[in-house]
Amino acid sequence: MHRNFRFGVVGESIRSGAELAETARRAEELGYDVLTLRDHFVAEPFGDQLAPMVALASAAAVTSTLRLGTMVLSNDFRHPVMLAKEAATLDHLSGGRFELGVGAGWLRDEYEAAGMAFDRAGTRVGRLEEALQILRGLLGGGKTTFAGEHYRIDGLTVFPLPGRRPPLVVGAGSRRMLGIAGRHADTVGILPRALPEGTISDDISERLPDAIARKVDWVREAAEGRDVELSMMVTPTFGPDPARAAARIAVTRGWGTSSAGLVLGMPSQFVGPPEHIAEQMLARRDRFGFTYYQIPDTAMEEFAPVIPLLTA
Repeated sequence: MHRNFRFGVVGESIRSGAELAETARRAEELGYDVLTLRDHFVAEPFGDQLAPMVALASAAAVTSTLRLGTMVLSNDFRHPVMLAKEAATLDHLSGGRFELGVGAGWLRDEYEAAGMAFDRAGTRVGRLEEALQILRGLLGGGKTTFAGEHYRIDGLTVFPLPGRRPPLVVGAGSRRMLGIAGRHADTVGILPRALPEGTISDDISERLPDAIARKVDWVREAAEGRDVELSMMVTPTFGPDPARAAARIAVTRGWGTSSAGLVLGMPSQFVGPPEHIAEQMLARRDRFGFTYYQIPDTAMEEFAPVIPLLTA
């Protein structure tokens, strides 16, 4: 049985409280399921961002059904005990609408600007795996004791106790990260690999169907039969001619016009009119299992006609 589709808005162009409230209300009106916020304190590459946990509490106050999530928090910015406390409080204030997205951290420039050590990938990823175990324990309502390489917790509980554990979302691109996500997350966002120098790979091969299928297989293998939701951040391109739209994307991304055909098959790219995009999403659910798509807030209005085609 397939999961139902869900659609989220990534509020990455929000710069004020008024814009946040307007975007949250409008996303709810348009039928989106989730509003997520990024976690960065430097302007590049997404522009200046509001602090996500505080901002989401504000968004919760002006909505009633819209779920609220982080896309995703850098684990190194917060101790997991403090994060569990904030997550439990935000889940309580929102009436159980919070989804906690966490990642290992990847943007070297951000760490260096803040005077934080940008440890090798293996260390950051190891910390994340321990943090996820602590978060699952605390947010699941149990008394948590944990002794690892990076964290030690001695019999803590969290207040307020969530009615049910907020879903954990992990974004991942490498085999090790995808395995960790498969073992511990409720939702896995499939991404291109983070590179050791502190950037995200722009290699076209990271986005092709065979590579995505391989990543999905790694998640499912690690999940060992658990039902894990698969998610992807996408930027739709609308227009009556999918081939022409794909050629524009290929040129803009620096892949060259000869890659237009490859763009048309990329699981992260959706081009054409709304009806065609809905058909693509159904086909990719069948092939890969993706059912939760995140859309930039700049495309929120234009993408909205796709939602009723897949959720009616």
